[in-house]
Amino acid sequence: MTRFEGRVAVVTGAARGIGFGTAQRFASEGASVAILDLDESAAAEAAGRLELADGARAVGIGADVSDATSVDTAVERVVSELGGLHVLVNNAGVTRDNLLFKMTEVDWDLVMGVHLKGAFLMTKAAQRHFTEQRYGKVVCLSSTSALGNRGQANYSAAKMGIQGFVRTLGLELGPYGINVNAVAPGFIATEMTDATAARLKMSVEDFRAGVADRNPVKRIGHPEDIAAAVTFLASDEASYITGQTLYVDGGATLL
Repeated sequence: MTRFEGRVAVVTGAARGIGFGTAQRFASEGASVAILDLDESAAAEAAGRLELADGARAVGIGADVSDATSVDTAVERVVSELGGLHVLVNNAGVTRDNLLFKMTEVDWDLVMGVHLKGAFLMTKAAQRHFTEQRYGKVVCLSSTSALGNRGQANYSAAKMGIQGFVRTLGLELGPYGINVNAVAPGFIATEMTDATAARLKMSVEDFRAGVADRNPVKRIGHPEDIAAAVTFLASDEASYITGQTLYVDGGATLL
């Protein structure tokens, strides 16, 4: 029996990158998986690419995690189509990087809306099912940028907010059999970090090599590295862990 056989996992922002890698890890360990993404066609296409265990199912659902009605509709669809809900991974995210004097209110509000409000709305919707069944796992994606990163006042604030969010929910939801934790990735090779290389007018290869050279383990991270941490925290092996943030960064925050 695999760790998530008979479980239903929802991963937001999972059409690509860390989210898709995490959805695939859940699928490979027996879960039925709902991929939520702003683009429903991309979510459905990604769900179709998941390699599922026997008896498991996958669905792609379009949802705006910053909109309460969209979130509630999506969660009810998951429960209806997959037969339940046991794990929520709040991964959806955007960046709108700029120095403070150039950052607009739209830049600020969009990042806060997707990361923080999105985690709030999704968790609030999921916990209705979790508290009733007295079982649930929530894993939110923070970031090493929570510790501060030039040009990311909005993103850094949102990602540190995630850490306060999971600490508080660890206290509130623990008595109902619900574990709430966060994973804070360091540099991970994704389309988003490749876009950063482009903004810096560097090749992806040179950009990644420079990051790896500054990292104690001398390599960059990949979505599979984050997926391994997320699925551990979402498993029953981690039932005595709640309200915590696990940094998965190859030791970068040690420097």
